[in-house]
Amino acid sequence: MFERLGHFVVRRRKAVLAGFILVLVIAGSVGSLVFPRLSSGGYNNPASASSQAQKYLTDTFHIKDPAIAIVVDAGAQGLMDPTVVADVQSLESALSAKPTVTKVLSYWNTGGAASLESTDHHAGYLFVYTSPADPTSSTDLAKNVQAEFDGSYKSLKVYVGGSSTVYFAINNKISKDLALAEGISIPLTFLLLLFIFGGLISSAMPLVVGVSSILGTFLVLYIISLFTGVSIFALNLTTGMGLGLGIDYSLLIVNRFREELHAGNSVEDSIVKTVATAGRTVFFSGITVFVTLASMMFFPLMFLKSFGYAGIAVVAMAVLGALIPLPAILALLGRRIDSFVVRKSAITPKQEGRWAQTARFVMRRPVGIVVVSLLILGTLAVPLKDIVFSQVDSRVLPASNKAAVASAVSLDRFSGQAENPIYIVIPHASNAQSQLPSYVSAVSHLQGIASVTQPEIASDSAVFQATTSLGARSNAAQDLITRLRALPAPTGTLIGGEAASYTDTQSGIQHALPWALGWIVISVLLLLFLFTGSIILPIKAVLLNVLSLSATIGFISWIFIGGHLGWLVGKFTNVGSLDTGMVILTAVVTFALSMDYEVFLLSRIREEYENGKDNQDSVAIGLQRSARIITAAALLLAVVFAAFLTSGVTNIKILGLGVAFAVLIDATIVRALLVPALMRLFGDLNWWAPKALKRFTIKH
Repeated sequence: MFERLGHFVVRRRKAVLAGFILVLVIAGSVGSLVFPRLSSGGYNNPASASSQAQKYLTDTFHIKDPAIAIVVDAGAQGLMDPTVVADVQSLESALSAKPTVTKVLSYWNTGGAASLESTDHHAGYLFVYTSPADPTSSTDLAKNVQAEFDGSYKSLKVYVGGSSTVYFAINNKISKDLALAEGISIPLTFLLLLFIFGGLISSAMPLVVGVSSILGTFLVLYIISLFTGVSIFALNLTTGMGLGLGIDYSLLIVNRFREELHAGNSVEDSIVKTVATAGRTVFFSGITVFVTLASMMFFPLMFLKSFGYAGIAVVAMAVLGALIPLPAILALLGRRIDSFVVRKSAITPKQEGRWAQTARFVMRRPVGIVVVSLLILGTLAVPLKDIVFSQVDSRVLPASNKAAVASAVSLDRFSGQAENPIYIVIPHASNAQSQLPSYVSAVSHLQGIASVTQPEIASDSAVFQATTSLGARSNAAQDLITRLRALPAPTGTLIGGEAASYTDTQSGIQHALPWALGWIVISVLLLLFLFTGSIILPIKAVLLNVLSLSATIGFISWIFIGGHLGWLVGKFTNVGSLDTGMVILTAVVTFALSMDYEVFLLSRIREEYENGKDNQDSVAIGLQRSARIITAAALLLAVVFAAFLTSGVTNIKILGLGVAFAVLIDATIVRALLVPALMRLFGDLNWWAPKALKRFTIKH
């Protein structure tokens, strides 16, 4: 199949390239429309009890949370001072006149509701409600309100916050940070490519595949966004993985093409051989990464599903780019691929070199190398014992961000989070009239509850609200919801609100995680067996990746919970926990990339072994031919993701540092040390499998 593809691309290289350019233009033009459609929400579990409660609140009681929550500070004046009242009324009128605003509710127009007054009695809440049910749909309004009113308004000090404002702030910050990260990573990546490839022409090949992968994925995400929500965070995965896989696959293809040319083959034969060998490796590597990233689809959150959408799209685009337009370009360039040489030693492949020498050194001392490597990885994994998980809130933003400041003021000066109340819904209130008073009393006396409202009845259902001083998206709030649900309650009682949604989301992730892990392990073991024909190598690969992954998450925990190496990651608000979704994403992406490198290495080792070399020579030569590519790819990928450390959003910092650290650990300790050491210990058993299963493996 791959040989036929190679012949097809060579013979129709001009038509293939023209079609590629046309598709690229269309993808770029249409795909750019995805940006305003992306959401910074998507953390709720739609199948949860809190979502059922939200449906009751919306359909039966017509209740929804405010899109914008404003803290109005009267300063030294009293809250009911005539000047303050007049200025607040002016502010309310200005907000009410905004498009999509349906209601403005405040401490002042409710007659001085205690739940809307600060503990120091110098500030009050003002809530803005909008016609869209989803707060993420009100980000344009939040942007305008923040720009117009945040700061000083007449005699008042105004802090504009709330869900829509936070969503807007995150979207805006990520968009700007993404442009900055790309502005840093792309030029730096090209300079590194120039050094690695040694020629100006060849150095541009990875960027061709990478950029085309990104634009193609934008088009796919736009189409998906027409039918379901897509998270803004998917952009960072798209750009990082697009450039990373473009680099990985281009390095493999171009390096093999050069190798065939230098062996004396014609351009056409070199292309065919390259597609038949390196192209096959790219294809199976892509499938491995594809199925690994597809595990994100098991989670109920739109936030995590979005990474599944972006991941499988960007992998597919990178594989297509490496197998079709890239060989066509190489066929047109021919021997000019080595034109404009800047480092001559980089363009000549070597049978023996530093990597082969390293492999032979390791294989002479395999036990010692394994022990030392495991000690290093184990030490890095130690901080895992103190890891705490949570979810994104306004603190993911820089502390100086206006939305983060407003949230901090709200938490500091108000005893209860009135903008994020806990809703208690009793669907069949007529059957629970005798229980209702005692249940309301029990809720009000629960530790952590600041206040409780009187029940409201509608259509045989009842609802009342409870406020808490705890952050809605925190582990303390999760504990409160758990204790609240444990209280004896009328049959069918539902707990809703932001804190309940947070609790259900964490639970949904926990329940989906075993299925996702099972999918990854089983599919990767099967694919690696088909690719290598070995029983031992797939098991070894999965276990080593688990070790390096544990070390990576431990390192992330040490920095973002322990508070170390601030000079490296920049300023962030240490909340004492890691976002659950971002840790899962980092783990899945690093596992996928590790398998990518595993396939690269094992492919070349197996090729040498099947050509008649013994186990040790196969490992040494295979490492020499592939480790240079793996190390270069890891370095370049680390640069791409490390650029995310310039972001002001903590989650993006976690993703950037996690992936950069993981690929460097994988390319050095795992691939350069542990893999050759373990393959030396297993010897010819590396390639053992029952004869009945051998017929199912792929021939190289």
